[in-house]
Amino acid sequence: MINTKPRDVQVLPLGADTTVMRSRTWDRLKFEIEYALQRGTTANSYLIQGDKTVLIDPPGESFTEIFLAALQQRLDLTTLDYVILGHVNPNRLVTLNALLQLAPHITFVCSNPGAKSLRTLFENTHKDTIPEQGLKTLVMRGEETLDLGAGHHLQFIPTPSPRWPDALCTYDPQTEILFSDKLFGAHICSDQVFDEGWTSFSEDRRYYYDCLMAPHARQVETALEKLTDFPARLYATAHGPLVRYSLINLTQSYRRWSQEQKSQDTTVALLYASAYGNTATLAQAIARGIIKAGVGAECINCEVADPTEIQEAVEKSAGFIMGSPTLGGHAPTPIQTALGIVLSTASKGKLAGVFGSYGWSGEAIDLLEAKFRDAGYSFGFETIRVKFKPTDATLQLCEEAGTDFAQALKKAKKSRSPRQPVADSQAARTEQAVGRLVGSLCVVTAKQGDRSGAMLADWVSQATFNPPGLTIAVAKDRAIESLMHTDGKFVLNILGEGKHLGLMKHFLKPFAPGEDRFAGVATESAGNDCPILTDALAYLECSVENRMECGDHWLVYAVVKNGKTLQPDAVTAVHHRKSGSHY
Repeated sequence: MINTKPRDVQVLPLGADTTVMRSRTWDRLKFEIEYALQRGTTANSYLIQGDKTVLIDPPGESFTEIFLAALQQRLDLTTLDYVILGHVNPNRLVTLNALLQLAPHITFVCSNPGAKSLRTLFENTHKDTIPEQGLKTLVMRGEETLDLGAGHHLQFIPTPSPRWPDALCTYDPQTEILFSDKLFGAHICSDQVFDEGWTSFSEDRRYYYDCLMAPHARQVETALEKLTDFPARLYATAHGPLVRYSLINLTQSYRRWSQEQKSQDTTVALLYASAYGNTATLAQAIARGIIKAGVGAECINCEVADPTEIQEAVEKSAGFIMGSPTLGGHAPTPIQTALGIVLSTASKGKLAGVFGSYGWSGEAIDLLEAKFRDAGYSFGFETIRVKFKPTDATLQLCEEAGTDFAQALKKAKKSRSPRQPVADSQAARTEQAVGRLVGSLCVVTAKQGDRSGAMLADWVSQATFNPPGLTIAVAKDRAIESLMHTDGKFVLNILGEGKHLGLMKHFLKPFAPGEDRFAGVATESAGNDCPILTDALAYLECSVENRMECGDHWLVYAVVKNGKTLQPDAVTAVHHRKSGSHY
């Protein structure tokens, strides 16, 4: 269904002299994996009007026009003194440049890396519009404060990570509001400003964390430790609902999730540089695939990382993946430096991977692949080459490549582990008993835009009569898992006895990342656009209502919207197992 709601700016007072301005879109904003749930987003900006006035985190160019119109209704821009940037994003430059033209006297407040990035961006893109007196910046390293008068004495907390090396949180002791930038957010668009009833979007918060924070778990933990010195009653996030009612719970969840990532005994070093953000987007999707397979991913931005950090990450990892843009037919200098470190550090038994984006040529990607191949490394997936911006299908390919890479590492580790003697232990007897649970053989099929997926399933059970509903257990590392979040659509194809072997064999085979699961299979489209297997006994069109994390699986509850029996006289195929420890 196409969303017809226009983009707008929602304005609400938060506290003394403090206002939130939420630029909203119900459409998907970008082709980045953190937006893949397609629930819209908000870009939250904040205005504090003391004796001096500050604007915190103006939005990107998607909202420039409507945001400035809303801002000018509330504020004479000649009275705007400061613009605080939690991080400097090239996407924000259009808005920042427009602000600068309307108020050339403003001072940009940011971290030291942020100030350097800001000057570079303006000099490369808007050099002619820089005021005669130059770009005014005020650098905050964590000890400085900013007095706005009227009791607003702002404090600053640097929270750098590989993705945002310039990240900066802002704290106002007067209102006890922590302006948390990327931390604690979610990509959701609604009329709800605060997080009352927050359990309804716990899934969105977890997905946001897994996509953006999990690959930097070590830095997230460091940031959380810093924030304990700033007692907050409200997290004013960059995206999604503001955190008031679940502040303690969400903070504890971030700690737990970060600790889980850090404690993984198998890790992948994911090294990259990114000229225009495209390579970073690919890295993020690959990291998402690695993490969902139960393997740790440590993302390192080679443009800002110290050589010792790169060396340590490679040394402790079970495998490494490198990504690079191509600039002037070459890999950028930080990638060439990291390449030398990897070749001199990584043992030949470690698994390798290469990816990258390019505009007109891809020499940097070819260089990395050739160097690793010549050095004798094995590859965990086919090299990924992406021209210009990634699409949803590209992100799906990257996520599946990351999962395949992680599964290969786990398989190799398992093969190296000493075999345990088989004994008639209580555990073995329990596994045999659990295996006697039987289920109907089904194929789950899903489609969302240009992404699609399928899996063979027998952990399926009817759950409710009214509405008619069912549950499916989906392993966390299944490729189709990313298509089965709340509000997702799928078809459950129930297989018939005697006609199930061909379909079973087809969907049991391993698929390469991005490979069409339906090639050579007879299908037609259901009412929800997902594939129906025409050789199935029956099919059910389903909509995901909820899902729950259960160990190494997600338990998905879905409501049946429509269904049909295709072979009335056939009997449902059933899967019999001898052990409950595997499918």
